[in-house]
Amino acid sequence: MSAIRIAVTVVGAAITMTRHPVVRAGISAVANNPKAREAAISATRNAAYNAGVIARHIVGRRIP
Repeated sequence: MSAIRIAVTVVGAAITMTRHPVVRAGISAVANNPKAREAAISATRNAAYNAGVIARHIVGRRIP
């Protein structure tokens, strides 16, 4: 499976999950709590960075 196809699948799953009522309630609870919000922002940034690192390892750096 190509990296693009995996990325599309992950994004589709994330969108589907955010539409669930329980997930929406959790998101709103985190948004109302400043400490939890900062922790969520930090975790999201770390996950995005790690995903970029993995993508660079899979795809490689192609500098023309």
